[in-house]
Amino acid sequence: MSDLNKQKIVESVPQRGFFGHPKGLFTLFFTEFWERFSYYGMKAILVYYMYYEVSQGGLGIDENTALAIVSVYGSLVYMSGIIGGWLADRIFGASKAVFYGGILIMLGHITLAIPGSLSLFIVSMVLIVLGTGLLKPNVSSVVGELYSEQDQRRDAGFSIFYMGINLGSFIAPLIVGTIGMDYNFHLGFGIAAIGMFLGLVIFIYTKKKNLGLAGTYVANPLSPAERKKVFLSIGIGAVLLAVIVAITIPLGLLTFDSLIVIVGILGILIPTIYFIVMFRSPRTTSIERSRLVAYIPLFIAAIMFWAIQEQGSTILANYADTRTQLDFAGIHISPAWFQSINPLFIIILAPVFAWFWMKLGKRQPSIPKKFALGLLFAGLSFMVILLPAYFGGEDSLVNPLWLVLSYFIVVLGELCLSPVGLSATTKLAPTAFSAQTMSLWFLSSAAAQAINAQIVKFYSPATEMVYFGIIGGAAILLSILLFSFSSKIEGYMKGIQ
Repeated sequence: MSDLNKQKIVESVPQRGFFGHPKGLFTLFFTEFWERFSYYGMKAILVYYMYYEVSQGGLGIDENTALAIVSVYGSLVYMSGIIGGWLADRIFGASKAVFYGGILIMLGHITLAIPGSLSLFIVSMVLIVLGTGLLKPNVSSVVGELYSEQDQRRDAGFSIFYMGINLGSFIAPLIVGTIGMDYNFHLGFGIAAIGMFLGLVIFIYTKKKNLGLAGTYVANPLSPAERKKVFLSIGIGAVLLAVIVAITIPLGLLTFDSLIVIVGILGILIPTIYFIVMFRSPRTTSIERSRLVAYIPLFIAAIMFWAIQEQGSTILANYADTRTQLDFAGIHISPAWFQSINPLFIIILAPVFAWFWMKLGKRQPSIPKKFALGLLFAGLSFMVILLPAYFGGEDSLVNPLWLVLSYFIVVLGELCLSPVGLSATTKLAPTAFSAQTMSLWFLSSAAAQAINAQIVKFYSPATEMVYFGIIGGAAILLSILLFSFSSKIEGYMKGIQ
């Protein structure tokens, strides 16, 4: 997308109307609010639905396999963002990608709401993976289009947007989690589907007035000849994939275990290839290549951070179910409720961080230093959660406040790294790969969860201290290295603050 088109987009968007930010932030805030409500409502009960016995309404999958599958699922969700970003950049733009993605997500949750077999579960996962891949990177990319590159409100705007994400994430486990765990898993999934429907309604009825041209430009459109070739390749690829799956599953070659290994390889391979393609592209300028070099250590740091944060819905979800005292202060706590702790702290603290960065202005820490802080807090959150086993042993039930403290510490890191990472991605992205670079940012989470799928099998109450200690210590060490090289990284950013 040319600089002229970027300016046209900014001028087409009403620049005041939502907490001093562009009016389009309202539309994107509430679209993402309901999408996250549906996603995290589903995810709050997904691991329990998988490993609970059939007599309890679950699928009866082995516990360790269920934990790995949730990580694989999360990884595939973010990997599919590459497809969504490419389609937005080359074919139909970010706005249509958000709409089509929302439709697929809603259909996926409706499929989960239908009592059935493992086959229906797999179909629902495919729909949600593809839908989230279309919606998630592109809705964030449109937020970036609301602001000029020099707009001082940009980081604060992403922090507000991030608060909308977490409002939906906070409410969902309390509603979907309670109904899913106490009454019926499928009813809970049905409520998640309703949430996505509401998000679509808000997007459709407010985008024309609030978003202007944001999300409508195709950054690097295919020529008619390229379009025909691409559609033919997609069709052939889909047929080949279907044939491979149809052959390998009956032969026992494609199993959950082999899928976990495949996703682990893809989680590292895909972002590596993506960096190489963008760096070598003739459409990437020399300044943009330098910025991509600066982006690499940030990306690696993000992988380490998300490897810890994303275990909140796998290892720590299992920890809440099996290792935590759930009768506390006169009430019985549903293990799904712990999924609301992370977004609750973000809701409380996001405005504080947004105000703090605005207050500091040009004196605020650089992007690499914010990333280093985020990693430091992530490492400390795992160091904290190993302490109960040290003091009380591996067999005793743990006071739930230990889990609350761990979530609180990782949230401090998340607010240093995640909204800043979204903003930095829109700043450092090559113009020809704007939406696809946002997809690359989400690949950091895909890589993290692909790695998690390989390592969750090493977790047990007996290995608890070693597991949390090694991962937490690695994050702290990486944060120190990143802080040490922050000035060097800033030099490669070529003026981006």
